[in-house]
Amino acid sequence: MSYQYLPADEMIKSTRVYGGQPSSAKTPLHVAWGIDQNFLFGCGVSITSILQHNPAMAFVFHVFIDAISDADARRFAELADRYQTTVEIHIVNCERLKAFPTTKNWSVAMYFRFVIGDYFIGRQEKILYLDADIVCKGDIRGLAEADLMDCVAGAVAERDAAWWAIRADSLDCPALAQGYFNSGVLLIDIRRWQSEHVSGKAMEMLSDSAITRRLSYMDQDILNMILLGKVRFLDGKYNTQFSLNYELKPSFVSPITAETVLIHYVGPTKPWHAWACYPSAQPFMAAKAASPWQAVPLMKPGNSNYARYCAKHNFKQRRPLAGVLNYLYYFYLKIVK
Repeated sequence: MSYQYLPADEMIKSTRVYGGQPSSAKTPLHVAWGIDQNFLFGCGVSITSILQHNPAMAFVFHVFIDAISDADARRFAELADRYQTTVEIHIVNCERLKAFPTTKNWSVAMYFRFVIGDYFIGRQEKILYLDADIVCKGDIRGLAEADLMDCVAGAVAERDAAWWAIRADSLDCPALAQGYFNSGVLLIDIRRWQSEHVSGKAMEMLSDSAITRRLSYMDQDILNMILLGKVRFLDGKYNTQFSLNYELKPSFVSPITAETVLIHYVGPTKPWHAWACYPSAQPFMAAKAASPWQAVPLMKPGNSNYARYCAKHNFKQRRPLAGVLNYLYYFYLKIVK
């Protein structure tokens, strides 16, 4: 096994494999997610959406998570059986990662992508990493077969040049003004990842308070600095970034089009939230209906931030009583808890 900064025998406590190995007639695409319990629901539906829209492709799906319930493990087993695919659940040892900064919205699971990159050293040449708030609605063969042109990864730009300039200034990295990517979709050349020592550099930077105090998007900012000039920018249809909170605006132009392949539901409101009842969330709901999570109810607000957004969406959806109740719940959580 080649050198790993985050070695599998230390970082992975155990692995469960569901389903059989793909047919040798097809080379499978290995797709990986790094999640905690808050994103498990989304991850299961994300996998289902890929299978729905890519029936001719072979896959091995990898879920890196710190813990999983028996009920959810059974759902992944059912998913593998129903779609005749392979799902591997990797239980991550988080001890080394707990030293690094987190936020109220992002746990140490945001650093699992570094564990993932190192895990595949010596195992695969190329893998696709996805965030769990991504839903597929088209053919991903073009993404899987993209020529990375000796780059470490392929990714899609985030926002526009004005945003790149803001991130470049915030991170004191002027070259980022030429392009800043969203790390929710990463097609990774594992050998290049290894040769660039990406995980080692990331852990070193995350241990430096002079750097971390500048970070707003932790792992994403770090990856943009490490991979400066080493990323191939891909077509936006492979990571169409859309916030369900756009629905709160009087009007907006949706970036989701007929050409979109992967919808990335960025922002605090996710399509598995009970207040995300909009046509823009229907790709998620369609995949949910075809998944073992079909009967699992959408998630209610579990903290004050979510209760506030829930109330706002209730009023937008002309459900004033629900809006008032959720605002009261918001104040309760803020004052009492």
